[in-house]
Amino acid sequence: MTDAPPAFALLPGAPHSPVLLHVPHSSRAVPADVRSGIVLSDAELERELDHMTDSHTAELAGRAAELAGLTPWRFVNRASRLVVDPERFPDEREEMTAVGMGAVYTRTSHREVLRPDGTDPEPLIERYFRPYARAMTEAVADRLAATGRAVIVDVHSYPTRPLPYELHGEGPRPPVCLGTDAFHTPPELLAAAREAFAPCGGTGLDSPFGGTYVPLDFYGTRAEVGALMVEIRRDTYMTEPGGPAGPGLSRLAESLAALVDAVSG
Repeated sequence: MTDAPPAFALLPGAPHSPVLLHVPHSSRAVPADVRSGIVLSDAELERELDHMTDSHTAELAGRAAELAGLTPWRFVNRASRLVVDPERFPDEREEMTAVGMGAVYTRTSHREVLRPDGTDPEPLIERYFRPYARAMTEAVADRLAATGRAVIVDVHSYPTRPLPYELHGEGPRPPVCLGTDAFHTPPELLAAAREAFAPCGGTGLDSPFGGTYVPLDFYGTRAEVGALMVEIRRDTYMTEPGGPAGPGLSRLAESLAALVDAVSG
C-alpha cells in the first residue's frame, strides 16, 4: 500500500470546448515513499515547496472555469513537481538538467542537494511521468476529436525575485509573462491573451520563462493544437513565498476566463 495521491485529474468541461487548462505545479503533495528519497529536513522541504509550488493556480483555474461562458476542461497535477516535473524532458533534451532539474529534480531552487547523487530517476519516471504524459496526450486527442482543435493554456506562477536555479532570471519579470511557441501559438491566441490580462498590470513575452507545453505526439506537426503558457508573478495575487492568496486572485480569474471565452468560439 502507498499513500500516493491520485497523480493527476482530468476535470471535464463542456463537450464542445476546445480549451484545456493545464495546471502542472500547484500541488504540495509528496507521497511518503517518495519523501524518503529526499534528503531535506521536514522544515527545509516545506520551505522548498513554498518556493517551487505555483500556489493557488489550481484554484485560479477552477474559478476561471466557473466564470467562463463555455466551461473549459482542466488537467491538474495532484503530485508536487518535486515528485516529477511533467513539463520537463526526461532525457538530454532538457536544459534544466544542467542545474539538477530535469524531470526528476536532484537539486533545490537554491542549488542545494535535494536527492543524493546517483539517484536513479527511472522508477519515478515510470510511475508518474509516463502515465501523466499519456493521459495528457489522450486529453488533447479527445478535444481534437470533439471539436477539431485544442487550445492548451498552461497556468503557472513565478516569484517576484529570481531564484538561483533560474537559467534566464536576468530578464524582465512582468505581472503576467506569456510563454509562446513559434508553431503552436498563433497570433490571434497571443493577442487574445494580451487583451485578457491587460487589467492585471500588463504582459510580457517569454521572460523570465518561455515556451509552451504540447504533448510530443502533436508537437511541431499538428497546427490545430494551440498552446500558450501563462506565468503570473506571485506578488500580484499572494503573499510570497508560500502564503495565502489575496484579492488579486479574483481579478486574474476573470482575466483567465476572458481568455478562455475569446478562444472557445
